[in-house]
Amino acid sequence: MCPLSHSDLQKIFEKVDMDGDGFLSLEELNMLLEKTGFNYSIKELESLVGKKSLDLSEFLFFYESMLKQGNGEEEGGDDGDEIEKVERDLVKAFKVFDLDGDGFITSQELECVLKKLGMWDEGCGKDSTTMICSYDTNFDGKLDFQEFKDMMLLTTS
Repeated sequence: MCPLSHSDLQKIFEKVDMDGDGFLSLEELNMLLEKTGFNYSIKELESLVGKKSLDLSEFLFFYESMLKQGNGEEEGGDDGDEIEKVERDLVKAFKVFDLDGDGFITSQELECVLKKLGMWDEGCGKDSTTMICSYDTNFDGKLDFQEFKDMMLLTTS
C-alpha cells in the first residue's frame, strides 16, 4: 500500500462509506480492497479487522497496520508464506494499474485507474506525471514492478 496523507485517506473513507453513516462496513472495506487488488473473503476480513465496521480512526489504524504488515514489521513477520502472499498481492495490484500489460505503469494508466476507482479529482491539483516521478528511480517516466513495489511498501517515518 502506498502511504497516503491523512486528508487523502479521509477522502477515500468518505467515498467508500456508501451509506454515509461514518463507518466502513466489511463489505465497503472489501470493495475498496478488491479494487486495489487485494482479495479477502468477508470472514477473513472480519478476522483481520476484528469487528463488523470501522470508523475513520480505526480505518487509519487498519491502513497503518497493512503498511507495517507489508513491510514485515509485524511481530513474527518472518513468515515466508506471508511474504509470498504480499508479493502475490502486489503483483495483482500492479496488473490493475498496468492497463496495456507491457510491464510498466504510465502516468496515463495511473490517472485512468484512479478515476475508475473514484480516487481522482480533477480539481485536487495532483498531477499523475509528478506522482509517477516521485517513485521513478531510473527516470524513464514510468514505473516498473520493482519501483511500484518499493512505492507500495514505503512507510511513513
